[in-house]
Amino acid sequence: MLTDTAIRKAKAQEKQYKLYDERGLHLLVRPNGSKLWHFKYRFDGKEKTLSIGVYPEVSLAEARVARDSARSDLRAGQNPALTKLRRRAEAMAEQQNNFEAAAREWYRVMSSTWRPRHAASVLDSMERLVFPRLGALPMREITPQMVRAAVLDIEKIRAADIARRVRQRISAVFVHAIACGNAETDPAGVIKAAFAPIPTKPQPAIIDLEELRQMLRAVDATPAHGVTRLATRFLALTAARPGEVRFATWAEITDAEWNIPAERSKTHKAHTVPLSIQALEILEALKPISGASPYIFPSARWIMRPMSENAIGYLLNRVGYSGRHVPHGFRSSFSSIMNERSPSDRGIIDLMLAHTPANKVEGVYNRARHMARRRELAQEWADLLLKDFPAAVELLRLPSR
Repeated sequence: MLTDTAIRKAKAQEKQYKLYDERGLHLLVRPNGSKLWHFKYRFDGKEKTLSIGVYPEVSLAEARVARDSARSDLRAGQNPALTKLRRRAEAMAEQQNNFEAAAREWYRVMSSTWRPRHAASVLDSMERLVFPRLGALPMREITPQMVRAAVLDIEKIRAADIARRVRQRISAVFVHAIACGNAETDPAGVIKAAFAPIPTKPQPAIIDLEELRQMLRAVDATPAHGVTRLATRFLALTAARPGEVRFATWAEITDAEWNIPAERSKTHKAHTVPLSIQALEILEALKPISGASPYIFPSARWIMRPMSENAIGYLLNRVGYSGRHVPHGFRSSFSSIMNERSPSDRGIIDLMLAHTPANKVEGVYNRARHMARRRELAQEWADLLLKDFPAAVELLRLPSR
């Protein structure tokens, strides 16, 4: 049997020679001084040689372990050389199956179902917050502790809600990889319970009709860009989402309806908003101002761009309603006031708000639009909200900021 001392003392000679251990293992000493481990065996009646590695990178003990593993393959009727090639291929495949590759494949499959803005946000969060930390690691080597540490670090430099969303996305990547046979567990899923839930607060909203009317009068009386005033009134009348109003285009208006396309809808479904007389008056007042723009409510500086994301919110804050009412709050105002006045129309009111039905089966099969009643409710709401208010065109003549 060989010893480490004998191997170290073995000197290069003019011709290569072998130092034998036992059970087929030997060390080949070459004229250039390199020392190579080989295992000689017979398979299918033919003599073969398996290369194990270079000494001292592969020690004597490690060479013996490799020899014993090859002998086990022989007893199982397998060719050790082919087993070595298979294991090397599996190792390379495992190395290529890292988290970043899996995440990009998940993104490729899922992003087509998302709105462009959300898709861009998801990819950006992965590239900036996750890939530098976990991207190069093989999927099967990532542990729950690794994911938890990464999420906690994101929470420190960002915010708790961002960190929670990133954890959900990491979990989704693993679930997709499991389905594709590239992972066995979801380390991001099992740590969900390790994070305390973030308390959710309802968005501030005025749900008393007279208080809401008082706020809208204050908005009219506050110096502001005329388009911002009209956008605020239009948002209150339609109870749409602020982003939908901000990006509303003239092409989406047909007769007395505003047709919001699926790609701009939170539910990814096209949604029709019946327009009251007062809402149509706003559009008529804006035609001379923004008719040349694709956007109904363009920016104060650039007519070919939509209004600022924060324009309506800043106006409500200047009026004195910071913390009491936000642009999204008009949806709560409409829902609360109209449900109290007409409880039998609850389902239609939810339809007007483009809410996803709690009953998913009903959402699939009940496709009734109830447009006649929706128009009636939209007009009733407008009459309640703007009774004795100045006409829309008058808001353009009030002092500007």
